[in-house]
Amino acid sequence: MLPIEQCAALGDETRATIVSLLAERPRPVHEIASTFPISRPAISRHLRLLKEAGLVAEEKQGRENVYTLRR
Repeated sequence: MLPIEQCAALGDETRATIVSLLAERPRPVHEIASTFPISRPAISRHLRLLKEAGLVAEEKQGRENVYTLRR
């Protein structure tokens, strides 16, 4: 992914906040979603965009998907 595409992914306030949360520690989707007043499917779309931009990694842990910031 090109740096400009990564910057574009961070141009959205929700995605920038998600990255800030993940900078603290890895988090499961439900924990990320509980931080925002939008639906969980909407958060999943934001996470997918961040993943496609190469900014976050997703790992399945049991029944949960845990996201980690890719530094």
